[in-house]
Amino acid sequence: MNPSRFALTALLMASAAVVEIRPAAGQTLQEAMALAYANNPTLQAARAQLRAVDENVPQALAGWRPTVQITGAAGQSTTGTRPNPPGPTGDWRSRDTTQVQGSVTQPLYRGGRTVAQTRRAENQVLAQRARLFATEQQVMLDVVNAYVSVIQNQEEVRLNTNNEQVLSRQLQATNERFRVGEITRTDVAQAESRLAGARASRADAEGRLQTSRATFTRLVGQPPLRLVPPQPLRAPALTARDAGLLAAQNNPNVVAALFDEAAARDQIDVQFSNLLPQLSLNGTMFRSTGVTGAGGTLDGVRQDGTQVTANLTVPIFQGGAEHALVRQARQQAQQARQVVDDQRRASTQQATQAYETLTSARAQVDSVRAQIRAAEIALDGVQREAIVGSRTTLDVLNAEQELLNARVSLVRALANVITASHSLASAVGRLTARDMNLPVQLYDMEAYYRAVRDRWVGWGDYGGEPVADGSR
Repeated sequence: MNPSRFALTALLMASAAVVEIRPAAGQTLQEAMALAYANNPTLQAARAQLRAVDENVPQALAGWRPTVQITGAAGQSTTGTRPNPPGPTGDWRSRDTTQVQGSVTQPLYRGGRTVAQTRRAENQVLAQRARLFATEQQVMLDVVNAYVSVIQNQEEVRLNTNNEQVLSRQLQATNERFRVGEITRTDVAQAESRLAGARASRADAEGRLQTSRATFTRLVGQPPLRLVPPQPLRAPALTARDAGLLAAQNNPNVVAALFDEAAARDQIDVQFSNLLPQLSLNGTMFRSTGVTGAGGTLDGVRQDGTQVTANLTVPIFQGGAEHALVRQARQQAQQARQVVDDQRRASTQQATQAYETLTSARAQVDSVRAQIRAAEIALDGVQREAIVGSRTTLDVLNAEQELLNARVSLVRALANVITASHSLASAVGRLTARDMNLPVQLYDMEAYYRAVRDRWVGWGDYGGEPVADGSR
């Protein structure tokens, strides 16, 4: 095999070059991430979930507001007299009756329940915003992995296709040498076997390419175009320890767990309010017609009236369920506290693993490049020695396979550098659209919250897709 000086891979060129190459018709990683940010269903669902959690706040604030009710009843009343002792039927009279009542109840003190519920709802909103960041980062990381996988598999297909073509030409040359008696049938069989293996490897690479293209389409919303090899991100920390410390503070899952713990503590106060006095002010207006007048006779009296009362309820004993709810809330708060510690450890482990993977991948790239240079020299020497008969066909085939394996290893190592750098950014909470400076309008997490927080009435959709500048 004559080693051609073709580019190892487009991915190799991207990593080695100082200036990023951007073909005019190419699709960059940032463009793919921007498309996913705008239309990925998983991300859209997470945004809708945040808007649903935003509604917890106006529900909690409703505890400060009055309730207004109007009740009414209409019917017919029939009364009469029956003689005693029994005799002829007495006087029976029928009359239509109506009753209308309106009431206004204003809570004055609910044992601190409204305050606690409002704090809990706001902490739930903040926790859900952190979860939205976590979902956003996961979607972005999935896009990066799919993008790099497409490029990696394209290069592996190209390498395997080129290897198949070289082995096919070598088999032809081997058959010619066999016809003139320079080599044996064994050499031909070895060349045929290696060519069949190359075809199998090429078919496997093509299958993996189609799989990665399908994954890319699912995440981004359109098939991959001519993808531009990306650059790895600069590491956000100098050491694995620094990366772990940063992740323990800034990872969205840790932030969400912290707000969940705060909400769990607020739930204790919510349940404890059931044991405290309740005070409210009630105003009532009523009107009744066709009612029974004085002396029990139907005289068509209409009654109107108003009533204002202050209502105080002091719970003494309610069966013990309220006490159990308080104890339960305390245990749930302890559980949430342990979840915080678990998330910190998990994020630290994730960041440390990503940092070490990035470091080892970079070292592997340097080693494999040296391996490729040595394999090219070795192959050239084996080919020359085979011409004079000091090397067999199998020696040449093995040298070719070793060079191919090294080139494939380089493609995979370069892909690992890029994905590991993005995984590290995700672990420390730096893989958001804002951090990546994507060419998109950023989603405004507070727009829906501001629209519904103090809203007393309305059942429309105030969501849509608000962006950072407040437009819709």
